[in-house]
Amino acid sequence: MDRNTRTLIVVLVALVAASAASYGVYRAIGRPTVKEVEVAHTFVVVAARTIPVGVRVAAADLKVIPWPEKAPVPGSFPKIDPIVGRGAVTQILENEPVTETKLASLEGGAGLPVTIPQGMRAISVRVNEVVGVAGFVIPGTRVDVFVTLRQQNESVTRVVVSNVQVLTAGTRYDQDKTKTGEPIPSSVVTLLLTPEDAGRVVLASSDGQLMLALRNPLDVAPTATAGTRTGNLFSTGTPVPVAEAGPGGSPKPRVVRPRPVAVEVERQPPPPPPPKPYTVEAIRGAKRSEETIR
Repeated sequence: MDRNTRTLIVVLVALVAASAASYGVYRAIGRPTVKEVEVAHTFVVVAARTIPVGVRVAAADLKVIPWPEKAPVPGSFPKIDPIVGRGAVTQILENEPVTETKLASLEGGAGLPVTIPQGMRAISVRVNEVVGVAGFVIPGTRVDVFVTLRQQNESVTRVVVSNVQVLTAGTRYDQDKTKTGEPIPSSVVTLLLTPEDAGRVVLASSDGQLMLALRNPLDVAPTATAGTRTGNLFSTGTPVPVAEAGPGGSPKPRVVRPRPVAVEVERQPPPPPPPKPYTVEAIRGAKRSEETIR
């Protein structure tokens, strides 16, 4: 067997091996991959569009979609009928499952009342641009309520309630409208309070002037102050505590003794010394004398 014959045989064997390998790869790639797809055996009602707080849910706001049975949503609804006509107590986003905790009862209706938790009360107070912190007291913010009262011959300011949630600003109670942080000019804000705190705010608003102080939402510590009196504004010592209420609601008399205040007297510089007199030596004949000139 000559050299050319051996070369031809090697080339033919290589071509056959390459063809077999290419065919095997083609069959492996062209074979469809088997995927396991979980079949939904249940259905869940979700929001077809964003549902704001307090809105009465309608059938057009809902839709039913398949849902995996292995991942059930607690409190969800398989049908639309039990949801229609109920008010939303919180905002429901588009394609978010509608659950029992996000809806008021059918007898509860819709609007602001359904957003008030059980055991709480909503109290509205009149504000202006100053009291309402230049319009930045918006739904969802938290504030401290101060009151200024006139007691005898001086005024007293102290905290009535602290860390109170603002429920509405004017007629707006949807927090989605205030996510930009822009101020909302309003003349009335509604606060979410316990019945005891609501009574204190009502009494304070009738007897004194209210002022709202805006809080950081992460600052949850209660505001505890002894109150500020008119006599403490320019005092450098310990503030005089506000008089506590005595029997019948009248303040207990408290004797306030004035504190001695050290007054620094400016010292005047000493007067300058008188100028030195000038002396002149006078010669008269054989006599010599000194004369003073003033």
